Amino acid sequence: MREYDLFTLAVAIAVVMIIGRVVANRLEVPEAIVLVVLGVLASLIPQVPNIDLPPDVVLFVFLPPLVYNAAFFSAPRETRENAVPISALAVGATTVTIFGVGAVTHLVLPEAGWPGALAFAAAVAPTDAVAATSVLTRLGAPTRVVTILEGESLINDGVALTAFGLAVEAMAQPFTFAHGVVRLVEVVAGGVAYGLVVAFVIGRARRYVRDPSVQILITLITPFVAYVPAEELNVSGVLATVVTGLYLGTRTEGMLQAASRVSGAMFWRTLMFLLESALFVLLGLELRSVVDHLSRGYSAAWLAGAAAAVVAAVVGIRMAWELMVSPLIRFIPGRHSGYVRNPWRQRLVIGWGGMRGAISLAIALTLPLEAYGHRFTERPTLVFLAAVVVIVTLVGQGLTLGPLLGALGLAQGDEQRRREAVARQRVTEAGLARLDELAENGDIDEDTANVYRQLFELRLERVRAALGDDDDGDATAPRTSGLRHELVRAQRAKLDELYQNRKISNEIRRSIALTLDLQDAPRGGLPPA
Repeated sequence: MREYDLFTLAVAIAVVMIIGRVVANRLEVPEAIVLVVLGVLASLIPQVPNIDLPPDVVLFVFLPPLVYNAAFFSAPRETRENAVPISALAVGATTVTIFGVGAVTHLVLPEAGWPGALAFAAAVAPTDAVAATSVLTRLGAPTRVVTILEGESLINDGVALTAFGLAVEAMAQPFTFAHGVVRLVEVVAGGVAYGLVVAFVIGRARRYVRDPSVQILITLITPFVAYVPAEELNVSGVLATVVTGLYLGTRTEGMLQAASRVSGAMFWRTLMFLLESALFVLLGLELRSVVDHLSRGYSAAWLAGAAAAVVAAVVGIRMAWELMVSPLIRFIPGRHSGYVRNPWRQRLVIGWGGMRGAISLAIALTLPLEAYGHRFTERPTLVFLAAVVVIVTLVGQGLTLGPLLGALGLAQGDEQRRREAVARQRVTEAGLARLDELAENGDIDEDTANVYRQLFELRLERVRAALGDDDDGDATAPRTSGLRHELVRAQRAKLDELYQNRKISNEIRRSIALTLDLQDAPRGGLPPA
């Protein structure tokens, strides 16, 4: 492709992303589904060139920031409380899926061999929680369901990529079980250890950086510093990135000032929109190229049957795990009894929410061109099957997840908004109480106290009246930064107390914390370097 064609394609993708977001918001469906459909429709236009997305672009450019962002903003308390079901899904269900789908693939496509079938199964095993959690969060699904899906998607990428790497090695040379175990330990332990080192070093360095622009730049390069060298060291880059994100995400307030957190959150929100949207559009556009590379030896009927068998295995194994195996978690020691007492409805949603995304297709595209000493002729067919799995699960499950949630009576959007409103009310009341305390002690004059008191009362009225957000209440506040910081600190203390006492979820805590960061930021926008 010429430079002009590349530029035109980039502009076209940007236009599709904008249209996709507008359409998704209007139809109230996940953006990923709309973007994939628009990408597929665009690929049918003859003038649109074939898109052959290099796998390394996804694995080394898209994957690190996506994984890092998910780990950074994970809910530490909820994830810790649901560590057992998350681990069971991410490790147990993913492993069973790899072997189960591998067996089905070997049955319908024996020419691929067992290593090739298992490599393909590893590619379609990891879930993509972006579309699922967007639906669940909007409809107010139980926090535990969202937490489990998000936590699972963090770990199963590492599990799947590790299994994929071992299968690819087996395609190139004889492979023993002992060698596989040794490599597994090396990959996992090495990835975790390297991630801890990166997190510690960057965490210490960020404490001495006061310029918000530099802080944001550091957060941007952090996932690549964690992922790329780890892959070069032949250990898990995904696990290294996850560990780095988890470590730094739980220590943000100690390393970043308020203005850096505000601008950083906006920057990453925009970056995630661009990366996720571009991936799903490219996934749709690449479908034509995948079809063009198919072997002409298979009929359309055979391809449809093979795709149906693989999709049924991918979906069926996960559903069987959640409905039949997951309840057995109660026999494992640990603090997870609250999960196993959940009704079957929540497990059904978790099972149905296991959609596959662009990462699965990207992994499939890294299947080697040669295997067993000769050309790997079944590679295009496996890539096609991976694309079908991604599109069918993303569109089929994504469009039905919302109705399923409503039919099961698990949609609690109004209740979620009420809880956030109550939390905002209590946090604001804590700031108001601290203001009265300072006024009574004579630390501030009455005029200044009255100005802030009116602002707090206005926020309380908004919360009580509309159960809404309030992110701009400090626009007219005087430049008394010391008092403002003291009041915000009191509100943060109350917010942390509510979270530690399990009165609010991590999502509500982060939403209100962003409001407090906006209040605490200097009126000039950013603090001095």
